[in-house]
Amino acid sequence: MDYLLKTEPSVYSFAKLEREKNTVWDGVTNPVAVRHLREMKSGDRLVIYHTGDEKSAVGTASVVSVDASDPKTPLVRIKAGKAIETPKNLAEIKAHKLFADSPLVRQGRLSVVPLSAAQYKFLTGE
Repeated sequence: MDYLLKTEPSVYSFAKLEREKNTVWDGVTNPVAVRHLREMKSGDRLVIYHTGDEKSAVGTASVVSVDASDPKTPLVRIKAGKAIETPKNLAEIKAHKLFADSPLVRQGRLSVVPLSAAQYKFLTGE
């Protein structure tokens, strides 16, 4: 499965993830987003999306491990992938038919969004 993780770059940027190599993705409180974290599996592909002024998919990562023993605060360890060569901004994403029914555009405040393989490919260019 593929997911998009939103982050405010002034709080935790993709560049910081690259420097640290891996991190536990935390601070998620929305029940739907928490459910998506619990559903993640080791090896799942991730897109890191900067909110705020950037509003762009900027990098990739992958899930290393998931500890969902506490259903309210699953601990998802992720590792950095690579920067997206040509970041896709929110306007480009909204304009693409692949995202017509996506929670990314329909539920803008959702911080963890499932992606189809085609959506992942569009965002990353892979």
